[in-house]
Amino acid sequence: MTDANAIRSRLRSVLPWAPTIILGSTIIACWTVVMAGDWSAKARAWSTLMTLGAPAALLLPCTVGYAIWQRSRRAPVMALIGVAAVGAWPMGWPLGILPIAFPARIESTGPSATVRLPTNVPMNVAWGGDRVVLNPHAWTPDQRWAYDLVVEPYFSDSKNLEDYGCWDVSVVAPASGRIADAEDGIRDEIPGERNLSQPSGNHVILQLPESGTYLLIAHLKQGSVVVRQGDEVVEGQEIGRCGNSGNSSEPHIHIHHQRERRRSEGLPLFFRDHDGPPMPEGGIERIDGEYQTKGPAIRHRAV
Repeated sequence: MTDANAIRSRLRSVLPWAPTIILGSTIIACWTVVMAGDWSAKARAWSTLMTLGAPAALLLPCTVGYAIWQRSRRAPVMALIGVAAVGAWPMGWPLGILPIAFPARIESTGPSATVRLPTNVPMNVAWGGDRVVLNPHAWTPDQRWAYDLVVEPYFSDSKNLEDYGCWDVSVVAPASGRIADAEDGIRDEIPGERNLSQPSGNHVILQLPESGTYLLIAHLKQGSVVVRQGDEVVEGQEIGRCGNSGNSSEPHIHIHHQRERRRSEGLPLFFRDHDGPPMPEGGIERIDGEYQTKGPAIRHRAV
């Protein structure tokens, strides 16, 4: 066999493995960074895994269809099916399909913040805690320890904002600090609809003086935000009212702690001066055909 023929023979044996090698090596590289890199590198690799999910999800049924059509169980085809399935997995995370928490351990992530609750009325914890099963935010790098808080009645499927207990509830500063950003002009959505282009909706970002980190309080009512960028606020001062602006399915208060003013590393957030644990866990369950929160009912306790 001539050298040219030998090269062609090797190429014919290697080329069927090329898609598996390229996709598989990229997935392995991303997961290696996710498990061992710093936060910025982890977040970029996490985002790359989700971006890869779309082509992998398209490749998977195509390869399965090819295998069925050709009645092929050749190793390159079976390997590509397996790698494509792994690559498509992150596509399901935003939909709640087998998500995992972003790999940031609460014990080694800091600084944390301990603040009061963002309102004075009794609330239920819809989502919260360190585990993704009780807090779907946990799979997102910037909202790793975020909370969604609701007020009874909630989960009613009503299209009227006034039918939700959290609607127009006073939202207060969870700590003293400086307002780093405030948005007030985004319309409130009909319950069940979402504004994905402006996910935080009307919001306030509060810089904490000791750590220099930030609290983001989101989904406020249009026209209700009474603070502006640069204002100094004291703990318990009203900053706005609960609405349904942004990426919100019904009126609720979203709050999370982050390192920088803009979207950045999510940091642990604890609550004090209330009748519950420092990091109350959430969760939703269906009982007798109705959805209810599994999280505790909590209320700020004046001290």
